Amino acid sequence: MPYATVRFELVDGIARLTLNRPERLNSFTVEMHGEVADAIGRVERDPDARVLVLTGEGRAFCAGQDLADRAVAPGEQAVDLGDSVERYYAPLIRRLAALEKPVIAAVNGVAAGAGANIALACDIVIAARSAKFIQSFANIGLIPDSGGTWVLPRLVGQARALGLALTGEPLPAETAEAWGLIWKCVDDGAFAETVDALAARFAKGPTRGLAATKRLIRGSSLRSLDEELDLERDAMRELGLSHDYHEGVAAFMAKRNPVFTGC
Repeated sequence: MPYATVRFELVDGIARLTLNRPERLNSFTVEMHGEVADAIGRVERDPDARVLVLTGEGRAFCAGQDLADRAVAPGEQAVDLGDSVERYYAPLIRRLAALEKPVIAAVNGVAAGAGANIALACDIVIAARSAKFIQSFANIGLIPDSGGTWVLPRLVGQARALGLALTGEPLPAETAEAWGLIWKCVDDGAFAETVDALAARFAKGPTRGLAATKRLIRGSSLRSLDEELDLERDAMRELGLSHDYHEGVAAFMAKRNPVFTGC
């Protein structure tokens, strides 16, 4: 289906979802939420989609919510922001976290507000050196939503999480990498090539094994060591019967590159 606020393509196993409102720094509207949800549904259903790359058009990744898309002027009826979170932002974060395929956030520019936390909800974040992450909620009297209050202290610790959330100061991509907030910061000139190389690697990778790794690591903080060991046993039992495991072993023994099918 044609989209008005995003672009979507699936080529060689790589699904690319580009937020496409550059004149508004790719900020979210209700329409964009609907189109992003539809595109992610296509990735969930299509076995040919082996990795999802989420990025933005123009000079921004995403500036969060488009405040012009909802009435917030003094004297007008108050907007239920909790409803907005429940209907749109929380489901998006949950779907990115639960997607049974790797998700790469290619942060090409500023990622602010919910835009920053949508990027951090992805499995691997690669940022251009000129990009910045901004927890801008405090500037308008709000809290970091879209999983921000959950992910920030887990990635950078309470002191840095509070500093980012309470001040709203921009965090350069290079510092974000040094703090462990993101996977990698790369020079702007090498950004597209780096993202493409990783996406191509995942598109040809053992999808079931990658999905199981993602699922176990994401849930490990909620479980005991004994519980995790049991889940590791179960996953190894299941994956040991997969085509990709047998292909990986055969390729290793034959000293050739494996040809994984995702099965």
